[in-house]
Amino acid sequence: MIEYAVLGGFVLDCLFGDPAWLPHPVVLMGKAISALEKRLRARLPKTPPGELLGGGIVAFCLPVGTFLVTSLVCLAAAKLSPWLGLAVQMFWCGQALAAKGLAQESMNVHKELVKGDLPAARKAVSRIVGRDTQDLTAEGVTKAAVETVAENASDGVIAPLLYMLIGGAPLALTYKAINTMDSMVGYKNTQYLYFGRAAAKLDDIANYLPSRIAALLWVAAAALTGNDARSAWRIWRRDRRNHASPNSAQTESACAGALGVQLAGPAYYFGEYYDKPTIGDALRPVEPKDILRADRMMYAESLLALVLGIALRLLVLAM
Repeated sequence: MIEYAVLGGFVLDCLFGDPAWLPHPVVLMGKAISALEKRLRARLPKTPPGELLGGGIVAFCLPVGTFLVTSLVCLAAAKLSPWLGLAVQMFWCGQALAAKGLAQESMNVHKELVKGDLPAARKAVSRIVGRDTQDLTAEGVTKAAVETVAENASDGVIAPLLYMLIGGAPLALTYKAINTMDSMVGYKNTQYLYFGRAAAKLDDIANYLPSRIAALLWVAAAALTGNDARSAWRIWRRDRRNHASPNSAQTESACAGALGVQLAGPAYYFGEYYDKPTIGDALRPVEPKDILRADRMMYAESLLALVLGIALRLLVLAM
């Protein structure tokens, strides 16, 4: 059952992505996080221990609640009809994946860069990155888009695939809840230094293995798409720890090596300067076509992960 749901969800994502008119679980998760944060901040002491407690409550309630609700819905649907149960799982598996959405958003950036419309390119890339984009150069916009494709290939595709192969749509959506929490409150700034700590640590744990699998798959994808797999492996080995997060540089470093460019480096977030290390060697300048190359590698590793994951699951079940 799970294998069919995962395969069907993958196809749904590749065909339709995330239509704007269709309610998405991540939007509901975001509203739940905001509501919980507002209530907890109003009731708990505005001290480091109080904020740690509040953030811990959010980090417990959202993933557990997501898993329980989605599991109950899937079980209820399956009791009514096995086909309905499969359809619900397939639908949610498709929503847990973000390959097409990531490709579409990055292609929007590419389109504006090719047109030479830098303000429009900055606006397009601001939809998919957390950094400040208003002062980015064309090269900075391009780097930001490539980095986002590489990083989100892990937490937007490979990690959800891994979790849905283990526990179906409920576990995949539970992972998305953890990832959404981190993207909303997992910042090391004044507002979230304590409140977001539990969410950030939970996200680090949830992504630890998937990010490393994604990096190795990216190296393989580099070979399959005619990019430099040997350099991808070398730069991944050298620069995979060049990030404050233990996971974020994993696929970024493999991507930088595959393309022969330098990614990351200093950036502004919410007006604050962060002196981040670079990833990769600047063998040539980053160019808009690198966005297309990154998208192709992202799709190649996604398909590779799907085939290997389903094959491994069937092998384990047959033992």
